[in-house]
Amino acid sequence: MYSSRRDFLKHLGLTTGLGLLANLPLEASGGIPTKKPFFAISLAEWSLHRTLQAGKLTNLEFPAKAKNDFGISAVEYVDQFFKDKAKDQPYLSELKKRTGDLGVRNVLIMVDTAGPLADTDDAKRKQGVESHYQWVDAARFLGCHSIRVNLRGKGSAEDVAKASIDGLGRLAEYGAKNMIGIIVENHGGYSSDGKWLTNVIRQINNPYAGTLPDFDNFKLNETSVYDRYLGVEEMMPFANGVSAKSRDFDAQGNETTIDYPRMLQIAKKGKTSAFKGYIGIEYSGNRLSEDDGIRATKQLLERAGQTVS
Repeated sequence: MYSSRRDFLKHLGLTTGLGLLANLPLEASGGIPTKKPFFAISLAEWSLHRTLQAGKLTNLEFPAKAKNDFGISAVEYVDQFFKDKAKDQPYLSELKKRTGDLGVRNVLIMVDTAGPLADTDDAKRKQGVESHYQWVDAARFLGCHSIRVNLRGKGSAEDVAKASIDGLGRLAEYGAKNMIGIIVENHGGYSSDGKWLTNVIRQINNPYAGTLPDFDNFKLNETSVYDRYLGVEEMMPFANGVSAKSRDFDAQGNETTIDYPRMLQIAKKGKTSAFKGYIGIEYSGNRLSEDDGIRATKQLLERAGQTVS
């Protein structure tokens, strides 16, 4: 167990700049880094979800594609692309061997299929918590620092918050025993309310319970959207990662709805301490191909990163 969030972040390597050099943009002459960014770049597997769903790529092949096609040496998995393999030791061993041979770091696993953590029904919530244990174990084996989870439940904000504190809190206790962070993404509903989510995290008061701010997932309901910049700012003090969502780009290569320099400035400064972890590319657009969308997002991150003071 780590006694504080600072000790936990040291364990994750998020306060040391570990792995940052692998993603530095280079000048055309001499291959000299132009400016050391405050973050490292990882690739979220969801960026290639259509390719994976079409059977043109497998989860085992994903790390090699990240490294060879995009020059990205850190990956974020999605459970649904190997959902029956969480306890398959030969499979996980093969995946770990491949990433080791490639020099690719396994950063986290995004878990969407393991059941509810914020259900107001005690039995369903307990089952959801226990269903996540296998992914904590898999993440530990692969060398990830965290699993990303969701907080969804029906009921009042107060009732779902109470259920979240219980469900996420119990899962964070299991994460602490295994030195794996349990981080929550703003993923619709109450979880996209920065104040609501950070209040849950504060009340759990466990350094292994944190957040994964996403630049774009701030839809509260069919008619209301939370301010994305305020939401990311509120979540950053608890962030063990950041998701750089992108959907489309203008002629200058800027994301059409998200001010990336502004987001990166918020991510760097946070409210309590500077962030120095991985920012994961999550391209979710339709106009560009998945490969081109990933490349455009990486170029934007590298360019925008140079503007952050």
